[in-house]
Parts: sequence; C-alpha cells; structure tokens
Amino acid sequence: MKDTLAIIMAGGKGERLAPLTRDRSKPSVPFGGAYRLIDITLSNAVNSGIYKIMVLPQYKSQSLVDHLEAGWNIFSYDLGHWLRIVSPQMRTGETWYQGTADSVRQNVYLLEREEHINRILILSGDHVYKMDYSLLRRYHDEKQAQVSIAVIEVDRELACSYGVLQVDADFRIKGFQEKPPEPACIPGDEAHSLASMGIYLFNREVLLEMLDQSPGMDFGHDIIPTLLDRYRVVAYPYRAQNRICDYTWITGPRGERSLVLQERTNDSGYWRDVGSLDAYWNANMDLCGVDPYFNLYGQLWPIRTYRRQLPPAKFVFEERHADPPRMGMALDSLVGQGCIISGAVVRNSVLSPNVVVQSWSQVDESVIMDNVIIGRHCRIKKAIIDKSNHLPEGTQIGINPQEDRERFTVTPRSITVVPKDYFKG
Repeated sequence: MKDTLAIIMAGGKGERLAPLTRDRSKPSVPFGGAYRLIDITLSNAVNSGIYKIMVLPQYKSQSLVDHLEAGWNIFSYDLGHWLRIVSPQMRTGETWYQGTADSVRQNVYLLEREEHINRILILSGDHVYKMDYSLLRRYHDEKQAQVSIAVIEVDRELACSYGVLQVDADFRIKGFQEKPPEPACIPGDEAHSLASMGIYLFNREVLLEMLDQSPGMDFGHDIIPTLLDRYRVVAYPYRAQNRICDYTWITGPRGERSLVLQERTNDSGYWRDVGSLDAYWNANMDLCGVDPYFNLYGQLWPIRTYRRQLPPAKFVFEERHADPPRMGMALDSLVGQGCIISGAVVRNSVLSPNVVVQSWSQVDESVIMDNVIIGRHCRIKKAIIDKSNHLPEGTQIGINPQEDRERFTVTPRSITVVPKDYFKG
C-alpha cells in the first residue's frame, strides 16, 4: 500500500444532522463516547497500511482541524508518511468546492507532484464501518480494474435512497442509477440491490484524465456514469470480500471465558451512512449491548482518536434502602472518561467525556455529548443532547414528543435532539 494515497472528503455541510452540525462539520460530530466520525475512516486507512492521507475540509472546519492536529499528529514525514489538511484555496476558479470531484480537481496539483503514487482511494469522512482497504486494492489488481467501487447489498425497496449499480456476472459495472424509483436488482437476486458506499479506488492516470476532461462536480452523480463506457470499472462486494479478524471473548460450556482470534462477522459486514439524525442515533445504539453490531474494543483493528487527560468514570451511591432508593450505575452503555454517575441509572446509552448524571435521574437509549450535566430527578429517553448543556432538576426529554417538538428537533423516529448550549448552567 506504499503507492496508495487516501483522500478523505470532509467538507459536507451535514444539513440533515442539524442542529449537531450548527457549529461543526459532519465528520467532526462526536461518536461512540470517545471519537469523531472521521476517526473511523482514518483508523481504517492506518490499519490498512495507508500512511499518505489528504483530508479535504470546507464548511465549519475549525473543530475538525483542531481534532486532527491534536489527535492525529502520528506520522513521520521522513518515512514518507503524512496527513495533510488541505483547506479550500480557489486555485482553479472563483468558487469553493462544488462537489466531491470538484474538491479533488481543485487540488489536482497535489496529486500530480506525487510521482510514486499509483492508486488513489477516495473516501467519505462520515461513514461507520471497518474495511481493510488492502483487500480492496488486491481485488482491484486481480480484476485488472481501472476503477473499483465498493458496494453493499441492500433491500431493493430501500435502494431508492442510494446510488445503485448494475453489474454483470463478473461484477463489472454496466450501469449506474442515482436514487432510482425502480432500483436494479442483483443478478439472480431480485430482493436486493447493490448500493454504492462512496468508496472509489482509481488508477492514478485514470483519475487525473477524468478530472481534466470531465466538468462533473460529483463522483457519484457526474463522474462515475461517464466512466463505464471508457474504462474497466468493477464493483467490490464489501460483505463478501471484507474480513476483519480480532481477539474476542467466548464463553465455554462451563462458563469459562477465553480470548480467541476469530472473524468478527458483525464488524465485517457493518456499514452505516450517518447522514440523518435517526441514522446517527441508530449507529450509536449499535455500539451498546453484550455483542455489539459494531465493536470498538478490538485489539487488532483499533479505532484511534485524540484522548484528553481525564480521570476514569466514577459510579457512586449504593443506597438500596433509601426512600427512594439511590443507585449509581450504567447498564449496556458506553461511558466516557471523566463521567460521574451519581445515584442515577443509565441504560442503553452512550456518554461522552465529562458527563455528570445526578441523583434519581434516569437516562435511557440516549446519546449524551461532552460537558453535559443532568440534574436531579431528570428523565431522558431516546434523546441526543449536544455538548455544554446543564439540564435543570426535573427536566423531562423524550417522554412527551409533542411537548418536545415545541422546543427541539424531533426526528421521524421520535428522537429528541437538544442543541449545544440550550440549557445554561
């Protein structure tokens, strides 16, 4: 992978994630109690042996830049490793980036000067998945492809929300449909379609040629359809080809626990585009539970991020016989550093660092971001609470959706979203 460059698209407005994207770009939205969304893609790249990475931000990028500079300063330029944050510069005109392809086109001079790069991998900075890109590269070379597109199987009735690819028996792409009302099915499988994951591997000369000759602004909508008649473009079946192995605890017939190396089937097939608030909430809930759909605890495929110097999480009070009882505990939840669960109960939730939940409060199926204080006797259910909120005693969120709609954003799945700094301490 030494001759492979990864370009991470990190400039999206993330309008469907508002109000979480009011002050930050979509890739810098917190995720999983410790991470930012872009950490997932960056970790995939590093774990795959890719150490030449360009990040292309645009909108509200300062939070993202601060995070990358603090947490991803791990590369050695002397060894040919680097991570470049390439801010928009209007080098080719008088407009900011007009799409994914245009953002690369405006920085093509950076690609032209990298003479030892033969493959260019285009990635999104806001998807949740684990992928060994070296397997994609191997598949690309074996198929003698000039462009490879990672695809995932989706139910045909849901495929109208994606870019859908038509393939032949050898998985060569023959057609592309952008959010079609009648999606094409997989050959021999009428119940499923192949959806583009927004992951593209190009031969360097092909990408440079297309950016020069095509005026298209977006890879999926403009560039890819024009490639099909001119180049060998193949689909990479993510779930069939991707294999992520890791150490996993298993329980024996007598209850004994042992650590073994085995394929993580959930991880190997998991992919979620967190383009909406409901999808974002679902992805966080997928982290909870005994055997999560997406596992953050693997040792061979670690997810890296910036770690602040904070004390461990603390759980206090065990007053079972008090009236009312007061117990500090968290069940089926992820709890970040510096959190204090003080006589409260947290269930099926994800808490970012420095969250305090005070006595007799209950938090269920919620995502709580940094520096939130939840006062006494609060009830929080199916909510996303952005950072720096101090909820007054007795606050109820997610209990009465109709009342919540008068103050907050409430999603189609009745997830209540509290914006940053709404409740002042």
